[in-house]
Amino acid sequence: MAETELERAEKRYAQAKARLQKKKNREATKARKLDTRRKIILGGLLLDAAMKDPAWESRLTDLMDRISRDQDRKAFEGWTFKGGPA
Repeated sequence: MAETELERAEKRYAQAKARLQKKKNREATKARKLDTRRKIILGGLLLDAAMKDPAWESRLTDLMDRISRDQDRKAFEGWTFKGGPA
């Protein structure tokens, strides 16, 4: 059975839609990776500042006291700014 013009158009539309979604997904992935990279760099800078300056250590300790999720708090159990256990 021969494909009608409408069926061909619908097929091209579906393919174009799939390509567009793929491009959107790639852009979203790039944006998430960049956001994660920025957070890691900023976190490293904050930790470095806290290890070198008691004022920064105090500020960061205050921020860490705001962590509300239990699973996030557990990541810092026994940890100090000097890199060793408390």
